[in-house]
Amino acid sequence: MFSLLYGLLCLCALGCGQLATNNQADDGKRYICRAIPLSGDASCPVTLLPELNAGSQEEELRNTVMQLRETILQQKETISKQIGTINELTTKLSLCASSTDDRKYDKGASWGKEKQNTMGDVPRDPNDTIDSLGKTMQGLKDRLENLEHLRANVSGASFPSELRDLLQRRLRELEKQLLKKVSNLEEEKSMLSNATAAYRLKTESTLSALVDRISELEKGGGDFKSPEQFKLSLPQRTNYLYGRITKSLPEMYAFTLCMWIKSSASPGIGTPFSYGVPGQANEIVLIEWGNNPIELLINDKVAQLPLEVRDGKWHHICIAWTTRDGQWDAYQDGGKLGSGDNLAAWHPIKPGGVIILGQEQDVVGGRFDAGQAFVGELSQVNMWDRVLKPVEIQSMANCSSYVAGNVISWLATNVEVFGRGAFKRPLEMCQERLPNA
Repeated sequence: MFSLLYGLLCLCALGCGQLATNNQADDGKRYICRAIPLSGDASCPVTLLPELNAGSQEEELRNTVMQLRETILQQKETISKQIGTINELTTKLSLCASSTDDRKYDKGASWGKEKQNTMGDVPRDPNDTIDSLGKTMQGLKDRLENLEHLRANVSGASFPSELRDLLQRRLRELEKQLLKKVSNLEEEKSMLSNATAAYRLKTESTLSALVDRISELEKGGGDFKSPEQFKLSLPQRTNYLYGRITKSLPEMYAFTLCMWIKSSASPGIGTPFSYGVPGQANEIVLIEWGNNPIELLINDKVAQLPLEVRDGKWHHICIAWTTRDGQWDAYQDGGKLGSGDNLAAWHPIKPGGVIILGQEQDVVGGRFDAGQAFVGELSQVNMWDRVLKPVEIQSMANCSSYVAGNVISWLATNVEVFGRGAFKRPLEMCQERLPNA
């Protein structure tokens, strides 16, 4: 009997489960029926399994990918802006270089808005260019600071390591490019400052020479027809007859030395010109002693010149030299007789020395050797801080023109005479000094 009742209960439970399955729509839930004891609850206990949600993890990954994509787009935009900045800086540098070239070759430029430039080679308002470069450099430095802040923010952000490394490398590249641009602009500013100072010194030197020339003309030149129409006569080979230029030389990277010279001394005419500075008595020396040819010494380095002036006639000679490769040229009576290089290459002529006419200096301004003294006459000893053109030298040698030196000019007040027997005398007319006169 009990077995029969137990079987009926199981059939009832199975029927309930089948009926629920047929009458209800499939809602994605599963039910389990199991046997229970007679003393238990006869209802159908249902255990609901937890719902499997596979889309949540996929949604989270999708959000992460979108965030990374937005980050990459932002960084790409930042990099594009930095590239634009670099292009802008490159354009500014090109404009600066163009402005520098225009200023260098603009022979008609004006020094100010209201003053006309009469020198021809004075730069056009260089302070404006320097101020502009300063403002540009300040802008570059500000942008560099912004890059530093951006790199710090990127380092602290929670980006994937590969993306963070890529951004940091790109920022470092941009930083190097900006630093290079800043360095180039600083060099450009320094070069402009140096060029401005050089132009100023050259202008002051030219104006000073003009003032001296005007002063001499106003004085009437003493006993001479004009201030430069005199000669220095040194008739004996002694160590106490000489002339001294009252002015010194500035630092120079090139020069041209010209003079009229007359001598018949033998052997060798001696030392018509010497310039000594502290630590180097032979900074610039023109000498002919013994049976040696005329020699040019610069910083105690020697070059032999193909000049011949020991015939007792007037000769116009010029020696041009530049520190670039030590290039030199020698002219006599308007024609180039020789040239060479590697003479004290890249050595600047030192300033603040003493110029002696007629003696070779063993110490600055003294200790002369009578065997190296000049015997003869000198006139119109002029010096420029540049290499003169051949046509300029020829015009002075054939008496077409007379050009006073912008560094040393031949004026009666600039030449002091020492020793009994040395004199300043009136100079013959230029045509009378020509070799074929």
